[in-house]
Amino acid sequence: MAIRKVRVIGDEILNKQCKPVKEMNARTAELIDDMFETMYEENGAGLAAPQVGILRQIVTIDVEDGNQYVLINPEIVEMSGEQTGYEGCLSVPGKTGIVTRPNHVKVRALNEKMEPYELVGEGLLARAICHECDHLKGKLYVSMVEGELEDVDAADEEESEE
Repeated sequence: MAIRKVRVIGDEILNKQCKPVKEMNARTAELIDDMFETMYEENGAGLAAPQVGILRQIVTIDVEDGNQYVLINPEIVEMSGEQTGYEGCLSVPGKTGIVTRPNHVKVRALNEKMEPYELVGEGLLARAICHECDHLKGKLYVSMVEGELEDVDAADEEESEE
């Protein structure tokens, strides 16, 4: 396992569509392990393959609910409700912004054994699924920010004042 370099806003790879994963092989398995290690090293809740320079439809998520999620070739099939809150991204370091996302999401994907499954997410997990799946389409959350991007420190101070 290795920590990979996280690509940041301005890197063209973050604006490109990812290709589906056709089979699990040693390189893909290693990529998934590296994505988790990189995500934890950077204190992230999710990471998409293009964020480490790989144009494949792979997402890793850990929102501290006791589970690690791997979504290969994910497809969001159901969304409902609404939540609005601060969102950040490892590829947009030091910035945050207010984004409205669905509060309930159902996604179909393959796991790391290439077995199909469905995952239902509420709240933070739903937000993470949407955020990471957007990366696979070349979309960054900054295009959805309501108002202006803020420095992370300023948002932390606003939240602590509430």
